[in-house]
Amino acid sequence: MKFTEIKLFTNKLNELKGFYKDVLELQIVNDNINDFSVEIGSTTLTFKQSQADSEPFYHFAINIPENKMEEAKSWIQPKIDLNIEKESDEVFFESWNAHAIYFEDPSGNILEFIARHNLNNAVEHRFSSGDFLNISEIGLVVDEVIPFVRKLNELGVPNWRDDSEGLTPVGDENGLFITVKDGRRWFFSKKDAKFYPFEVTIEEMGAFSFNKQGNEVSIN
Repeated sequence: MKFTEIKLFTNKLNELKGFYKDVLELQIVNDNINDFSVEIGSTTLTFKQSQADSEPFYHFAINIPENKMEEAKSWIQPKIDLNIEKESDEVFFESWNAHAIYFEDPSGNILEFIARHNLNNAVEHRFSSGDFLNISEIGLVVDEVIPFVRKLNELGVPNWRDDSEGLTPVGDENGLFITVKDGRRWFFSKKDAKFYPFEVTIEEMGAFSFNKQGNEVSIN
């Protein structure tokens, strides 16, 4: 599963624009009063202005070549502080066979660089932002994880790991909905998961918007 476009909201549009251009060294491909877009590998990421009283934040992960975590870490560290978990700024997920690091942008979004060693995407040149492959994860916060996972399954998106009421990843290593329970702390952060609306376009599946009415998250 591949996310071709993801649309998120922010109350710090100008600050984010500077961050993604100057810190992550990405080209602004669309720039309007109320939104802007950057290309992260094969995924277009768009930030839209949120309502004045809203301070949305999200978690998403960027796939990098499976052999470039050390270089990617050295590339980003002079630019921003990495998030820490148990006195470490890096993690190896044994069951996922992947290394990851985490940091935040000015809007409080929790970004992750992840090198998935099961994927055959190694490169030999020196790492740069041109090596971002795609956005491979987007956090999806719901009150009850497993019933919502069933809805994703019905759309044709399979589980990637077994059902868990705390966190269930749905999709595959190129595109995952990290479906988590509301209030669960995001790994490598001090933030509790909270739902904010977003939109995704999935290759060969189309566009989907996630919104919340009352306590229920809907897919349209």
